[in-house]
Amino acid sequence: MGKVTGFMEYQRLQEASEAPKARLKHYKEFLMHLDDGQAKIQAARCMDCGIPFCNNGCPVNNIIPDWNDLTYHGNVQQALAVLHSTNNFPEFTGRICPAPCESACTLGINELPVGIKSIEHYIIDKGWENGWIAPQIPASKTGKKVAIVGSGPAGLAAAQQLARVGHDVTVFEKND
Repeated sequence: MGKVTGFMEYQRLQEASEAPKARLKHYKEFLMHLDDGQAKIQAARCMDCGIPFCNNGCPVNNIIPDWNDLTYHGNVQQALAVLHSTNNFPEFTGRICPAPCESACTLGINELPVGIKSIEHYIIDKGWENGWIAPQIPASKTGKKVAIVGSGPAGLAAAQQLARVGHDVTVFEKND
C-alpha cells in the first residue's frame, strides 16, 4: 500500500488550521486540507501491513489501506468509491470522528501514524469539487414504505441504503 519505503522517507503532514481570530469572522471550515502533492505523500506513508489494524480501529471498518494506495497512485475517484463502500457520509462523519484508526495504525508504534483522517478529508473534498458525488436514484420503486427513527449517522445511512433499493423512506426524529 502506498510507497513501499514511504513511511521511512516522509514525515506525517498535519492539516493546518486557520488562526482563531480569523475564523471568528466566518462560519466556514477552518481546517486547511492537504493539496494533491501532500495527500499523495501522506498516503505513501501507509505501510503494507500484514494485518491492517487501522481497519479494525475504524468504527465503520473503512478499507483504509486500499484508499490510501489509490490516493498515492492518483486514483482519487476510485478511492472515493472504496470510501463510500463502507461509509455513506464521510463528508461529515470523517470530520467529527476522533480517528481511532490513527491510534490503531501500526506505524504509530515507533513514530507518528499515517494521517488517515486528513487523507479521508482530501478524498471526499475532491469528490465534491469534481462532481463525482451524485444522487443514486433507484431504477424502480418497490412501493414499500419504511420508517427510520433517528436522524443520526446510522439512521441517515439506513435511510439512504433503503432509498437506493427503491423504498419510500421517512426519517423521524424524537424532537419533531
